[in-house]
Amino acid sequence: MEAQSSSPVVLVTGAAKRIGAAIARHLHAQGYAIALHYRDSETEATALRDALEAARPNSTLLLQADLARPDAPETLVARSIERFGRLDGLVNNASSFFPTPVGATTPAHWQSLFDANAHAPFFLAQAAAPHLRASRGAIVNITDIYGERPLRAHAAYCMSKAALVMMTKSLALELAPDVRVNAVAPGAILWPEADTGENEAMRQAAIVARTPLARIGTPDDIAEAVRWLLAAARFTTGEVVHVDGGRLLDG
Repeated sequence: MEAQSSSPVVLVTGAAKRIGAAIARHLHAQGYAIALHYRDSETEATALRDALEAARPNSTLLLQADLARPDAPETLVARSIERFGRLDGLVNNASSFFPTPVGATTPAHWQSLFDANAHAPFFLAQAAAPHLRASRGAIVNITDIYGERPLRAHAAYCMSKAALVMMTKSLALELAPDVRVNAVAPGAILWPEADTGENEAMRQAAIVARTPLARIGTPDDIAEAVRWLLAAARFTTGEVVHVDGGRLLDG
């Protein structure tokens, strides 16, 4: 084991790009050392690691893993502890999202969504819990407003995120008083990477029309909510913070 880090340490899953990368960059700028997990996006993960290391040397750890593997959660936590000597936060950001229309959903679809959105976050939290107890740290899960209301043709996805919402509340009870557990539920922030062109523009316009704050959110909006829950929300646990511009208010 290397010498214990003087900076707080957070493990961020799915950190190579999109919201995960924004969370990692934002937390790093706030003084955290970051264990950066990725599955397939090695090029993006390496570029992010290099940028963060240029800003502050010896402040990152790159971790590749398929979170569906049974040994992945324990391995990621163990390697983080081996590198930094402590763990102060876990951000369960890695996620899977695709349509599952009733009548066309297979057991493999179901398993893939629940592996990424419920199974991996739970077992990562379980592996991290002893270290987070020692540091009086925190867990932040990235859920979805569709974990609380249905999205047409995405039943299995919504159910998997609903499981993550209940996991947040259950672990907040189980791990108190030493570890706080909360969640961030984004509204419209980033579209799936396959969505481009006129259909995307039409969907964005329709969603903005139903959003009281009248705009699409940004990854930095999510990253700041995560930072607050990790570092500043000292008397908050078991909560889901909706970062959706008020969209849930309009049905």
